[in-house]
Amino acid sequence: MTQEVIFQTLGTLSGQSIGVVTLNIEKALNALTLDMVAAMQTQLTRWKTDNSIACIVLNGAGEKAFCAGGDVRAIYHASIANPNKITAQACEFFTQEYQLDYLLHQFGKPVLVWGDGIVMGGGLGLMAGGSHRVVTERSRIAMPEVTIGLYPDVGGSYFLNRMPGKTGLFLGLTAYNMNAADALYVDLGNYYVNSDEKEPLFDAMAELTWSQDNSQNHQLLSDLLTRMTQPHLASLPSSHLHQFQSQIDLLMAGDIVDVHHQLTSLNTELDWLKRAQKTALAGSPISWHLIFAQAALGTNLSLAECFKWELGVSVNCCSIGDFCEGVRALLIDKDRQPKWLFADVDAVDANKVSQLVTSPWAANKHPLADFT
Repeated sequence: MTQEVIFQTLGTLSGQSIGVVTLNIEKALNALTLDMVAAMQTQLTRWKTDNSIACIVLNGAGEKAFCAGGDVRAIYHASIANPNKITAQACEFFTQEYQLDYLLHQFGKPVLVWGDGIVMGGGLGLMAGGSHRVVTERSRIAMPEVTIGLYPDVGGSYFLNRMPGKTGLFLGLTAYNMNAADALYVDLGNYYVNSDEKEPLFDAMAELTWSQDNSQNHQLLSDLLTRMTQPHLASLPSSHLHQFQSQIDLLMAGDIVDVHHQLTSLNTELDWLKRAQKTALAGSPISWHLIFAQAALGTNLSLAECFKWELGVSVNCCSIGDFCEGVRALLIDKDRQPKWLFADVDAVDANKVSQLVTSPWAANKHPLADFT
């Protein structure tokens, strides 16, 4: 059996090494399994304190995707077998996934994420944790959870709420596919390199004068990536998010009823906006309410508090929300005809939303209690 995730170290002229993580299930677009998450947590924890490792790189096998999210089938099957109960599978997967994301955010050493091809859901959770987030002309980045009865988790409560205007809310509701320019605009990417420059980048990294000084290493990598980005800025595609920021803000203005009405009555010739509109209106009405609850968190919560909030909501979604039906329709039966618990956004019971956003754990018993 092929290893689902491969760990290598690259030697450099400085004598320091670079730790390379390759997600390696190309046929499944490198979607994260629990085993992959656990293996990465173990290896990255080692590399974090290994003085010979100056920097780490995360990338995906093949040319289609860095990581198309999490493989949620095991959670689905466990949840179907235990209706209305929070399962060990859901707890374990989301807990370990968020621990891994949080580790990347707190890593200290430079973390380069090669965000080429598809980067969705859980893949974006990994990417957001990187200090050096490279996008290419093939990057397609999205948070499509509204289509499966979830909401943009993996730290989305932190990074979506810090994007320009109402962009974060728009991305959560519509699952809009960002290109490289969009990603740079909302700060999910911070460097732009051509997809065929991966090997030259690795070669150049091997020649840097790495040391055991993290801030110096960050600067070295930033300088290299800035030099590699510079020649391509003129050919960067246009960003719809940037270009239509004021229209997006108007479309997303007001409360959930207003936004639903604005999206329903939207008449546009723009293909990308039509797709966004269609996805949002077909999405789970419960997800809509959760995405609004998430937006209402604003920027007051720390990253650690965001992950704690998300863990409660995510496991609740699997037991009493639309998650199972969303996964069934999209991934299991693939009929793309989900029968959501509520017919539309107006019909969603406020008690259900409040149940979903209430943590199932006391603060001291929370699986992420050690996040500070």
